[in-house]
Amino acid sequence: MISVWHEVAFGAWQAFRTVVPEQQHRIPISLSTGIYPIMCYIPFIFLAYLARRPDTYLMRVLLLPSVITSILVAAYRFTWVPPELNVYNWGQCCLAAVAIAKALEFGLTKEGMLKVGESRPGVLKGKAKLLPNGTANGHVPEESEQSSGHPLIAPWFYDAMELSHTLRGLKWKFGQGMHIPKETRPLERDAFLRATLLSFIKNFLMLDFQESLIKLFPGVGSPLGGSMFYSSLSLPARFIVSTTVHTLTGSAILSGFSMVYDLVTLIAVFSFDSSPTSWPPIMDRPWLSDSMHIFWARDWHQLLRQTFLVFGGYPGKWLAGDLGMVFGTFVASGLFHEWTSSGAGAVVEKSYRQEDSLWLMDGTAVDLVEEW
Repeated sequence: MISVWHEVAFGAWQAFRTVVPEQQHRIPISLSTGIYPIMCYIPFIFLAYLARRPDTYLMRVLLLPSVITSILVAAYRFTWVPPELNVYNWGQCCLAAVAIAKALEFGLTKEGMLKVGESRPGVLKGKAKLLPNGTANGHVPEESEQSSGHPLIAPWFYDAMELSHTLRGLKWKFGQGMHIPKETRPLERDAFLRATLLSFIKNFLMLDFQESLIKLFPGVGSPLGGSMFYSSLSLPARFIVSTTVHTLTGSAILSGFSMVYDLVTLIAVFSFDSSPTSWPPIMDRPWLSDSMHIFWARDWHQLLRQTFLVFGGYPGKWLAGDLGMVFGTFVASGLFHEWTSSGAGAVVEKSYRQEDSLWLMDGTAVDLVEEW
C-alpha cells in the first residue's frame, strides 16, 4: 500500500513539474517562443465567453482544470532570462494568479457572470438599466444602457474580453459595493485622453526619478536585490537610510501603479473606444487614510479585491463567518504576494511565514479598529 501511495505521489509530483518546472528548466522567452504563453490564455478567454452564455455551467466546470493548467504553463514554464527583465517574471505570475481566481469564478458560478440588472447573461430584468456600480461613492454612470463596444470587434468577443479583463467589476454584479474614487478628469473623450496622457507623463517622470534615487543605494536598486539595512552604519543612520529607501519605494509603487493604469486607459479609450467612465481613478489618496480599514477598503487600489476574496475571503467566510472572511482575505493576499515573487526567483520556503504574518497583522488591525 505504501509503494502504491509513493507511486501516486511521485506521479503527481512529476505532473506538477511538467507544468511548473524548476527555474533552470524553464523555456526562455524570445521572439520565437513569446507567442506560446499568449496562446495559453485562449482557453481562459473561451471560458469567459461561456460565462456570458446561459446554460453552460457543466461545460465550464469540465473546462476549468484545463484552463488553470494552461495559465500555470504560461506563467511558470516560460521565463525572462535577463536579470533586468526579471520583473516581467513577477508580472506574469501576478497575471496568472488573477486569471486563476477569475477562472474559478467563471467556472463555478452556476448562473454565469452577470452584469448589474441582468437575470441571465445578456438578459436584463424587465426595464432595469445596465448601470455600473458605485454611483453613490464617486463613480459616474454610463450614459447608454447598452454595453460599450467597438464597431470592428464582434460583440461576443468584446464581451468576453471585457469580462476577462475587468478587475473592479464596474457594471458587473460581483463588483457591487466596491468603493470607486471620484473622477477628477473631464469625461469628454478628447479632453479625457489629454488629461490621462499628461497624468501618464507625470507619473512616468516621477517613477524614473524615484527609481534613480533608489539605485543610488548600493545593492538595493540592483535586479538581484539587496538589504536596505547597512550594518556598517550606526543605528540611527541605519534607520534613517532604511526609512528613506522605504519611503522612496512606496512612492515609486504609487507612481508605477498610476503610470501603468494611465497607459492601459489610453489604449482602451483611444484604440478600443472604451468609455471614459469605465476608467475611474485607480486610488483614492491612500496617504490620507486615517485607519487600516479605510486604507484597505477604500483608499488603496481595489484591483485585486475579487482575487483575494476568491482565494481566501469566501472560503474563510464559509469556515468562520465575517471574521474568517477578513483573515482569509489577508492570508490570500500574503500568499499572492509571496508566490508571485517566486516567479522572479524568490525563495518562498524561507520567508512565507514572515510574509503571511505581516498580512495577518493587517487583518488583526482591521478587526480591532472595527471593534473599537
